[in-house]
Amino acid sequence: MSIIMFLVIGGIAGWLAGRVINGAGSGIILNVIFGVIGALIGGRLFEVAEISLGGLGIFGALISAFVGALLFLWLIKLIRG
Repeated sequence: MSIIMFLVIGGIAGWLAGRVINGAGSGIILNVIFGVIGALIGGRLFEVAEISLGGLGIFGALISAFVGALLFLWLIKLIRG
């Protein structure tokens, strides 16, 4: 996957996760950061759980990044109070 596609998927995943957790996005830069961190967390989470989304292509990457971003934003919200 190219770096551009990785950033686009990260931005979409971060924006979606922000909408679910906070009710709004956090701006394009933070959405991309949250999505990229979420992609790393989600990828590791699905790997540990032995769940493969590789057959879904870009949609699988988006799901993984979204789940990871949700978890990341939830933890941030939990810590910040």
